[in-house]
Amino acid sequence: MAIPATLREYLRACDIDYEEVQHPHEVNASRVAQQSHITGEQLAKAVMLHGRSGYRLAVLPSSCDADLDSLSQLFDEPMELATEDEIISRFRDCDPGATIPVGQAYGLQVYVDDMLRHQPDIYFDAGDHETLLHMSGNEFEKLMGNSPHCQFSRHH
Repeated sequence: MAIPATLREYLRACDIDYEEVQHPHEVNASRVAQQSHITGEQLAKAVMLHGRSGYRLAVLPSSCDADLDSLSQLFDEPMELATEDEIISRFRDCDPGATIPVGQAYGLQVYVDDMLRHQPDIYFDAGDHETLLHMSGNEFEKLMGNSPHCQFSRHH
């Protein structure tokens, strides 16, 4: 599968410099990192959250879990993980389970974990289970723009 049009157009509009990195079909983030010879801290994953005020996207290193208690405090409302059906309905042009961290392209407010902010290189799922997007940490910062950031992850 090619990069979803929604993502490709958003990257073009933001003038982001990136490269596509192919890997064998894999859904497990730690195995993707292993196959791609990168660390879990460099591989960003997206976790879609649901609260009373709607959906949000938390972006964090794949080697970590989202701390729902911290996120609930941050948003001042109870947060829970979105269901697979909720994710599929928002990311219609992505393969199920291949949620991308560029939620802005899909109308979601994005929050970035501080652990991603100083990585020299960032990789993330391109919307399928066979392609990563790679960009410099500076390009990732540019892509995330004004997205709020804080510490909300914990190592698993």
